[in-house]
Amino acid sequence: MGRRLPNRLGIYQTFYFIEQKGLLRTLELQAQTKTQPKMHTRKRIRSIILRRFFLKMLRAALLCIAVLIACLLVGKSLLGAYTWYGTEGFYPLLHWISENQGIFVAFLFLAGLLGIGVFYWITLLNYFQEVIDAMEALARDEGLIQLRPQLREVEQHMNEVQIQIRRNEQLAKEAEQRKNDLVVYLAHDLKTPLTSVIGYLTLLKEEQMISPELREKYLSISLAKAERLEELINEFFEITRFNITHLELEISTVSLDRMLEQTVYEFHPMLKEKGLVCRLDVEPEHITISCDPDKLQRVFDNLLRNAVLYSEECGVIAVRAMSAGGKVTVQVENSGATIPKEKLERVFEQFYRLDSARQSSTGGAGLGLAIAKEIVRLHQGRIWAKSQEGRTVFSVELPSAKNS
Repeated sequence: MGRRLPNRLGIYQTFYFIEQKGLLRTLELQAQTKTQPKMHTRKRIRSIILRRFFLKMLRAALLCIAVLIACLLVGKSLLGAYTWYGTEGFYPLLHWISENQGIFVAFLFLAGLLGIGVFYWITLLNYFQEVIDAMEALARDEGLIQLRPQLREVEQHMNEVQIQIRRNEQLAKEAEQRKNDLVVYLAHDLKTPLTSVIGYLTLLKEEQMISPELREKYLSISLAKAERLEELINEFFEITRFNITHLELEISTVSLDRMLEQTVYEFHPMLKEKGLVCRLDVEPEHITISCDPDKLQRVFDNLLRNAVLYSEECGVIAVRAMSAGGKVTVQVENSGATIPKEKLERVFEQFYRLDSARQSSTGGAGLGLAIAKEIVRLHQGRIWAKSQEGRTVFSVELPSAKNS
């Protein structure tokens, strides 16, 4: 009890930080969409075209040398078989060539290279012009790019980039929509207990002759709603701090079985309220891991809280821990509504919430599992979920203490 209610500025700050964080995430995703692929694409296309250009020039130069040598050998054999009298009209030219074969060969070679260079330089400019036109079409989103067969690799790469840009833009739109939904949910979740507090306090103010028992009842309800309001604001501030600050782990070796026992014990009031039973099974009996205890306990707290909230009444929640092959796996299983596969794949996304029927009573912002996934990732582990036939299992895999 004894906690002070947050002032109005705290609510405004919560809206501001959540709004700003959502905007920053969207801008960051858009920047990645428009800048990084474009820079990478330019370098890749330039390297492809230049590589092809110089390879073609090299092949043409080698072919030119081979043709030149073949022509010289054939010409020399043909001209050598002919009897010259010196009166032929082109005899002086042939005589000069015979006396200056090195100069003549060098001249033909340079002339051939110049011709090849001009030809391929014009071809290169045409390549770049075609690619520039394709990039402009890419910016206008006019469909898949089509280039000449010689640029097939460039065409394939540009189409892959275009598909990736579309995918990133769609993700940015979805992130923006989830951010907007989060603000709406936040406003609703804060308004509900606040309306109750104002209503009961108004009754206490207007009803001067109210009985002491009823006054005590109204005050108790107002206090409970005010504490719920404080919990919501503290939760959103904690989420905001988690997202905008750099998360660092403080690693130590702890007993996993004791951590899980403590977590389950702290949930006894919530379990009793819904008539639930939580069974803890650790195999082997003692498991040690290297982790940040506070942050990892937050992961298990989140998973167990979700299991309690979404379990059927009078059901059983199973918490299992296993150690094998240098890995430690913790599973939290509950019975309840089956989560559709398309939604199950997205439950770890930030700001993503399942349908309102599943989430409206929790007041969650759709960030708990995203935070849990980030914590597990920093521990070099992974987290995933399965849901079928009314049973939902969240699994966390972490390196054991020897491998951490």
